[in-house]
Amino acid sequence: MAGLNGIPALYDQKNIYNAQVNPSTVHASNTTLSWFFYRYLMQKIFSVYDFQLPDEWDRDYFLYTLFTIGFGGVLNTDKYGTIFQHGTLSGYNIYYRPTIFLVSNPALRKQYRLQIGEQTELIKLTPDYMGAFDIVQLYGDMMAVTLESFGVNAINAKFSYVFMAENKTMAESMKKLYDQVASGQPAAFADRKLFDPEGNPRWMLFLNNLKQNYIGADLLETLTEIENKFNTLIGIKNANNEKKERMIVDEVNANNQDTRALCSVWLDCLKESFEKVNDMFNLNLSVKLREEASDDNVISDGSLSVRSDAV
Repeated sequence: MAGLNGIPALYDQKNIYNAQVNPSTVHASNTTLSWFFYRYLMQKIFSVYDFQLPDEWDRDYFLYTLFTIGFGGVLNTDKYGTIFQHGTLSGYNIYYRPTIFLVSNPALRKQYRLQIGEQTELIKLTPDYMGAFDIVQLYGDMMAVTLESFGVNAINAKFSYVFMAENKTMAESMKKLYDQVASGQPAAFADRKLFDPEGNPRWMLFLNNLKQNYIGADLLETLTEIENKFNTLIGIKNANNEKKERMIVDEVNANNQDTRALCSVWLDCLKESFEKVNDMFNLNLSVKLREEASDDNVISDGSLSVRSDAV
């Protein structure tokens, strides 16, 4: 929980703090659905980069530390050799860059206070030492809300009739009658008390316009558009499903530039970090973008035709 880590705060104080950020009537964050998309989107970011790491390093620990926290340090230890660890930054130089890297791990025999550039080097994802979880959380919450809206709309679409009974007993009889019909029974038998002496039903029927109220297809399209925007941001090429007709070359090139914008900055930071680590610890770390799959929609004249059934 941002803002209250490390201080003694009771649950009611935390709730007051969180309510200022996340209104109690909106539950986009900290839900199972949101965390599903967090995990899904974070692993999509992993797929953008191809890392060459020492066999002794835990790849999962490296990836989650780097992309969630944003940085880690490489250091020599007596027990484990040269390892990558999460830690805390301290101090600053003339350019307000950190100068000290602190490591405290119960599995290590001691705490480490290391001089950056002399005893350790950092591996950072971004120029500001931040990770990618804020991006994952933003798009994950939007996708969770959209999919939740789809679920609610799909459930509402199943209700086409509203029965208005005269009393509770009649309502219970109508529920049983509806259960028989909804279960697919070939014949349903109604209590004669549901009809008046002339044989007319004692209920009022309200017909809901399902087609007008159903927006499920639009919500699923919105979900795809959100994911495509996320893909473009992190460096995954996508078909730009918002385009139903023919795309011109300039539009394709502009989309490719957007796709490369952020991941190129991250790649430069990683390469610079790896170069420093390799020089200090005599390692062979490397990183590159994974090769993109060939696009079978590219035409020989240089244009790109997007099929209308590509969504």
